[in-house]
Amino acid sequence: MGFGMLRKLFWCCVILVLADPAAAIDRVKGDANPAIAAASEAIRRDPKDANAYYNRGNAYAASGDTDRAIADYTTTIRFDPAHVNAYYNRGNGYSSKGDTDRAIADYTATIRLDPAYANAYYNRGNAYSNKGNTDRAIADYTEAVRLQPANANAYFNRGNAYGNKGDADRAIADYTETIRVDPTYANAYVNRGLAYEKRGDFAKARADFNATLGLTQSATRWALDKARERLSALPRPRPATILVEKAGVPPSVAAPGVANGDRRIALVIGNSAYENVAALPNPVRDASLVADVLRLTGFEAVTLLTDLRKDALVNALREFAARAETADWAVVYYAGHGMEVGGINYLIPTDARIAADREIGFEAVPVDQVLNAAERARKLRLVILDACRDNPFAAQMKRTMTMASRSVSRGLAPLEPEAGTLVVYAAKDGETALDGDGTNSPFATAFVKNLPTPGLEVRRLFDFVRDDVMEATGRRQKPFSYGSISGRQDFYFVAGK
Repeated sequence: MGFGMLRKLFWCCVILVLADPAAAIDRVKGDANPAIAAASEAIRRDPKDANAYYNRGNAYAASGDTDRAIADYTTTIRFDPAHVNAYYNRGNGYSSKGDTDRAIADYTATIRLDPAYANAYYNRGNAYSNKGNTDRAIADYTEAVRLQPANANAYFNRGNAYGNKGDADRAIADYTETIRVDPTYANAYVNRGLAYEKRGDFAKARADFNATLGLTQSATRWALDKARERLSALPRPRPATILVEKAGVPPSVAAPGVANGDRRIALVIGNSAYENVAALPNPVRDASLVADVLRLTGFEAVTLLTDLRKDALVNALREFAARAETADWAVVYYAGHGMEVGGINYLIPTDARIAADREIGFEAVPVDQVLNAAERARKLRLVILDACRDNPFAAQMKRTMTMASRSVSRGLAPLEPEAGTLVVYAAKDGETALDGDGTNSPFATAFVKNLPTPGLEVRRLFDFVRDDVMEATGRRQKPFSYGSISGRQDFYFVAGK
């Protein structure tokens, strides 16, 4: 898609709605005639009553008679030159008639009388946008959001303006702010998706377009149609695989901190670009970060896989199981969606379609398969699941199983793995983990922070991780460990100095 097309797409959904405070036009949905009659009687009694003209102007505006509304606001200003709302509402009238220059003049007069009038900056920004004066529009939107930080439209329109200037980074940042203020703002998801697509970040683009399709109650027809159009045009996601090996180099040479020359291997999976539900922003980044840290702490082989469909996920586990037969340590880290149905935990591949709970076994991969993939390692089997997020299919899943668990929409069920296997959840069973507002999830951040600490035994390591996550999330998320490993041996990612 060329940049010219992107410019057009940015503008086809610009919000140019006029912002009106309660003190301005009282938009009566009923008959405005009684208000007009009452204001006219007040004017008959006192032809210099500025407020009476102002009120009648509001009534005319509510009835759709813009010309008479403008005339009354003009008379208001003649009798009361400091009547700030009369300037503002007359500016709205001129704007609705397409008289942009006069609208700008009136918004400017409003701001002169009241420099904190946020909506005047916002509407003047819209007027400048209509004139093609992008820099002045951006300046006004910036002042509007400074004065009114919850003005989602101002963030959105400023994002459009930055997009038209070719500044994709700032456009994306503003669409993100729009969504933070109003998570149902479908056009912001679409425009951010278009910006990501222009940059070649197809996973994030797909996530935003899928998120749009989930907002059927608030999305415009344009937003839904555009999301479907772009999803069909995006290249299909493919697993990204990185195998990091230090072939022929003894672990003790590659990383002096590795104890006993143990052969360590790891499978690291991050699923972000879900095809049928909203994508997750962090798992791919989390997996990449974890893979890097494992490699640096002396793992002989680290296989990093991202955005796995079911067949690819099953194959990855099968191949890892074969490699684990000759390993001392086998570590699996998974970040992405997971759920529990009928007391069984599942990892959700990116191509899953789950319309009813009975379909889970056909569409997802049981966690038991993950445990089986690691069980052949001789000393330590460690499975880490940052998969306790809200069930994305909960709203659409039909309940058919009489034994379906209470926690179909909340986290995972507890596990009792075989002795010698340790399973770590990012959040305790039945609870949900946070994806985080930053580049990485709270759990991944705490894990990679503590993992390289010399002399930190693995059980103690996850105590540190738990404390850091609880502190970072205000105790809303508590990681939890299940199973047991040999009490006769200590396990260190990095041996003590």
